[in-house]
Amino acid sequence: MIDTAQAERYSWGEQCDGWHLLRSADLSVIQERMPPGTQEVRHSHDRAHQFFYVLSGEATIESNGIVEILKPFQGIDIPAGLPHQVCNRSAADLEFIVVSAPPSHGDRTLL
Repeated sequence: MIDTAQAERYSWGEQCDGWHLLRSADLSVIQERMPPGTQEVRHSHDRAHQFFYVLSGEATIESNGIVEILKPFQGIDIPAGLPHQVCNRSAADLEFIVVSAPPSHGDRTLL
């Protein structure tokens, strides 16, 4: 069993947090928290196929010029090579799960 109290934690970007719920050679499952007004850098992955799933809050995800707003219990598929960026434009924390196969760490091209 794993939860954020036990998982390896890391910080990224503008006061954002991530917890490695599963970390293996072929699959990564991370829970992330983004405070209001934060965003990640627009990027793509050469190998990693990702799926983002919102737990709470509201995610604004731009992928290849298309903007989607995801509410709790909604997800989006981001194939390898597709430019994307996650933003929290809401007034509440955004919490989501990102599943990457293979893991996306070390496989990121900034755009």
